[in-house]
Amino acid sequence: MASDPLFLRRYRDFAAYNAWANRRLYEAAAELSDVQFRADRGAFFASVHGTLNHLLVADRIWLRRFTGEGEAYPRLDVVLFEALPDLARAREAEDARIVRYIDGLAETDLLAGLRYGNTAGKRFVHPLATVLDHFFNHQTHHRGQVHGLISSFLGKDATPSLDLLLYQREVGLASPEAA
Repeated sequence: MASDPLFLRRYRDFAAYNAWANRRLYEAAAELSDVQFRADRGAFFASVHGTLNHLLVADRIWLRRFTGEGEAYPRLDVVLFEALPDLARAREAEDARIVRYIDGLAETDLLAGLRYGNTAGKRFVHPLATVLDHFFNHQTHHRGQVHGLISSFLGKDATPSLDLLLYQREVGLASPEAA
């Protein structure tokens, strides 16, 4: 696994994709009224507002586990920012922090065990690669929820595609096949 020179590249691509997808999602969220942004639509974190805050909290929790730096949060539903512009600025800064962290990893780091405690105080050890898989999958999972919430308000034509393959085409990681 770690001997594959493309293995670390995958996480760097996911970090860049993550920032790209978050920018697109936040641009769509900016089209919502404040009432729509805060409306409890029965999602796990209730609303677009709650879910976007959860994603930021969760990323900060994981980055603290990865780096030892940052604030500790006791719960996954902490509301860090009430206003979307403030949340968007914090999201952009966190995405840049994620990219820097991933860019600083060596392939050997991916097999090392990450020891951490969850928010309930239980202790675990997982290979860093496994945790990074969860980290990026978690983002995708909740972005999908937000995407669905935004689509319910604005319609599917006003909600951007967040497909990984679209990102790869846009940044030149894939190209159309010659006819």
